[in-house]
Parts: sequence; structure tokens; C-alpha cells
Amino acid sequence: MMTELPPGLLLILGALPVALLRGWARNAVALAIPVVSAAHLFSLPEGIPLTYSFFGLEATPVRIDRLSLVFGYIFHIAAALGVIYAFHLRKNLELASALIYAGAAIGAVFAGDLLTLFVYWELTAISSVFLILARGTRAAMRSSVRYLVIQVGSGVILLAGIVLWVNDTGSLAFEHMDLGSPATVLILIAFGIKCAFPLLHNWLPDSYPEATATGTVFLSAFTTKLAIYALARGYAGLDLLIWVGAVMAVFPMFYAAIENDLRRVLAYCLNNQLGFMVVGIGIGTEMSLNGTAAQAFSHILYKALLFMSMGAVLHRVGTVKASELGGLFRSMPWTTGFCLVGAASISTPLFSGFVSKSLIITAAADEGHWLVWLVLLFASVGVFCLAGIKVPYFAFFAQDSGKRCKEAPFNMLVAMGLVSILCIGIGLWYQPLYAILPFDVAYDPYTPSHVVGQLQLLLFTALAFAVLIRTRLYPPEMRATNLDSDWFYRRLLVSAVRGVAHWTSRFHSAALDDLRLRTGQFIAQIFRVHGPHGILARTWPTGSMVLWAAVLLGGVLLIYFR
Repeated sequence: MMTELPPGLLLILGALPVALLRGWARNAVALAIPVVSAAHLFSLPEGIPLTYSFFGLEATPVRIDRLSLVFGYIFHIAAALGVIYAFHLRKNLELASALIYAGAAIGAVFAGDLLTLFVYWELTAISSVFLILARGTRAAMRSSVRYLVIQVGSGVILLAGIVLWVNDTGSLAFEHMDLGSPATVLILIAFGIKCAFPLLHNWLPDSYPEATATGTVFLSAFTTKLAIYALARGYAGLDLLIWVGAVMAVFPMFYAAIENDLRRVLAYCLNNQLGFMVVGIGIGTEMSLNGTAAQAFSHILYKALLFMSMGAVLHRVGTVKASELGGLFRSMPWTTGFCLVGAASISTPLFSGFVSKSLIITAAADEGHWLVWLVLLFASVGVFCLAGIKVPYFAFFAQDSGKRCKEAPFNMLVAMGLVSILCIGIGLWYQPLYAILPFDVAYDPYTPSHVVGQLQLLLFTALAFAVLIRTRLYPPEMRATNLDSDWFYRRLLVSAVRGVAHWTSRFHSAALDDLRLRTGQFIAQIFRVHGPHGILARTWPTGSMVLWAAVLLGGVLLIYFR
């Protein structure tokens, strides 16, 4: 029965016909799959429609409640929009991998037990790596290896935590956990890796900018938001997450400010926005958890729109380096306009980010976390300055780079247009979004004080950016690769491995040379005795031979009769 079919499985199974078909038939099927899957999701009742026994443990591969539904809705929307954006692709592997990836993420948010979560968790890692490999560059190949090692490593840590959890509790249920045992610590670390916690985040700015133009759009929607869902399900109210999220909201901005690759800037800003959601999870109130879910919903949309616009630039121009761009508004006016909508949607009134992010900031103030409240305000200003101003300015309005190109392909424009409509529509009519959040919402984001205060922050941010640009105090855009804590494994670890390999090679060479010398000496000694002129090769007189035979016989008799 369709009601027993787990959500997301249709997308995973649908990847096969998408991989085999060509042209308009492939595109039609690829778009129909998330639409049919969404219709299937709407038909499912809330609760636990599917359970089974697994080695004496109860497993619930499908659990439907308001928290999982809000993520399920936006994941289906993101999958459909991503498919439209990818219509122009000629190779089928990337689109098929994207559908498996989206289906695995959807299946994971409806998993009611940890074993099912683990299976989907690993499937998202394996399927998503092909979105990076599809670009085919040497940098993408290296990045994909690092990405896969980290993502699969997260799954291994998760599995270890699950084994300990089952041993401690005798249950596979994926419910709220207290941070008081090795099992819950390991599970939190696994979630933290996928959520890009500080010092565990480097895979995100390393891999997303190396993916294809369409691959980055899919990547930005699912992996980290799945981790946000898992944290909200398992660790809501954990005070540690408040401070982890606060650090996440601030530190990526400093790297984004000096970054030349505009997709990498967006990746750092994505990490910043995850910090807001982690703070909301850590606060753990109904308002903050609503804010986390709402921010995840709106962030998937406007971040996808920004990545779509930069992907269109990469598709047409071949680069997204700020030092090589500028003046593209003349060639790509529609893409420019959609990029500006995505920029405004970060935190501007009448756009989606304004009505979602304010729930988290208000919850922090209501619970008396004033320092965190100030950090979040600073982070809001910073991300607007970077993702909202820096990206469109350097891509479309800075010095004229002289590059002239075609507008983005029609399917890309359609996808960006649909996302823009959603970003504006949610900002103007936010009640439907609030209605699907995990808890009932009694909050009005459009109070005069909130609107005026936010506009003041944004206007002063824009003014400060303009002053810094005019006075040449803004960090210059340089052709360079910036490393943060990934320096430890991209530089230090590589140097250490090379050093060990060098000294091992020298030791091996010295030992081999010594072995050759000693073997040569031994052979020479044998040759001296057994060679043509050796003592054993001489002709011995018969009398001497009889004498030696008698001596040997006498020695044997002496030993025997002693």
C-alpha cells in the first residue's frame, strides 16, 4: 500500500529511470518524481504508520509529526526547484545522484529509529559526493575525497554511538537524549560534523564551492539541514548548543570577508546561518524551536537562490572569483535581479528571512540570553554585509570586468524566479509558514519597533560597506586560497605524512643498501671457498683423502664409544 511506503523512497527509486532516459522525457520524469512524492507525503497520517521488529528491538522507519513534516515539505520543494534548475544538464549521473540524495534526506527526517537514520545518513554522504565529482576538475576530485572521508566518518561515529545507546537503553528509538553518556556524546559529535560545528566545519567551504553549479544548489539544501533536524529532535534545550551556535554565527564572517571565491563566501555565510538555528535548538523553548524550523525553511530557499545566481554566473562566465567579475548586470539583468531578491531575503522586512530569523532572536531575548542576543544581532549585520551586499556587488556592480555573456539558460531563470516568488511570498504572507511549525505561534514580526530597528541596522550596514569601499579599507579581493582550521589536515597533516614517507624511504634505502652489501660479501665468501679457485674446488691426492677419511672415521668412533 502507498501508505506503507516510506517518504523519500520514491525519489531514490526514481533515480533509475532518470539515469536511463534522455532529453525532455528525463526532465519530465525527474520533475514528476518529487511532485508525486510530495503528494504521497500529504496523504500520510501523523503518527507512526510503520514499525517492525529487528533482532528483538522495535524499529520505526517512519514517524510523522509536525517537526518532521516542516522539513519534509521544504526538502520536496528544494528537490523540485533543483530539478528545474538542472534541466540543461546533458549527463544523467548528476541529476540521478541528486534525486537519491534528496530522497535519503527526506527519509532521514521521517526516521523514527536510529538504525533507519544511520542508513539514510550514510546514503546522503555517498550520493552527494557525485555532485562534487561531476565537475571533473582536479580540485573537485581532491575535495570530494576529503568530503567523503568526513561524511562517512560522521556515520561511523554515529553508528558507534547507536551501538552504545542500544547497549545502555535496549531501544532504537530516536527521541530526546541527555548528554550524560559516551553514547550521546558520540551521537552529538556525529550530528555536529554534519552541522559544521566550529573546527568540524571545514568540509563545507571546502566542498560546496568545488561542486557543479547545480550540485551546489542541492548540497546547500539537504546535508546541514538534516543535521539541524537531528539536533532539534535529539538535543533540544542543551545549553552547550547556545554557545556553539553563537560561535558558529560569528567566526565564519571573518573568513567570508577576505574570501575571493563568491560561492565560498556563500558557504561561509551558510555556516553563519546554521549558527542561528543551533542557538534556537539550544534555547529549547517553543518559540526558539519554531524559529529554528522556520529559519531552516526560509534559509533553504534564499541560500539556494543565491547559489543559483552564482551558479548561473559560473555557467556563463566560467568563474565566480570576485577579482575577475564585475559589470555583469549588463549581460545578466534577470540573474542580477534574482540575486538581489536572495540578498534581501536574508533579513530585510517583506522577505522570508525577516519573519523566520526574528523568532530565534526574540526567543534569546525572552529567555534572558542578552549576550547571545547581541551576538546574533552582530551576526545578522555581518551576514547581510557579506552575502547580501558583497556577493551581488562584486559579481554584478563592481568595476567593469569587460566580460559579456548570454543571460542564464531559461530553465535556470525559471527556477530562480520560482524561488524569488516564494521568498517574497513568505515575507508578505507568513501565516502559512507559521501554521506548519512544530508548535502554535503567537508572534507578529511586523511590529513598528522591530521593522524600524531592522531597517536601521541594514541601512547602516550598507552605508558602512560603501564607506569602506570608497576609502579602500575593505579587504581587497585577491587570488588566493584561504585556509582556516583545515590547515591542520590540508597542510600540516600532508607535510607530516610526506616527512614520514621521506624518512621511511631513506631508512628503507639504507637498509636495502646494507642488505645488498652484506649479501654481496656473503656471496663473495662462498665464491672464495666454492669457486673455481676455491679450496674445495682443488684436486686432492688420494693419500690425503684416505688420511682425512681415517681422521673423520676415528672421530666418529671416538664419539660413539666414549
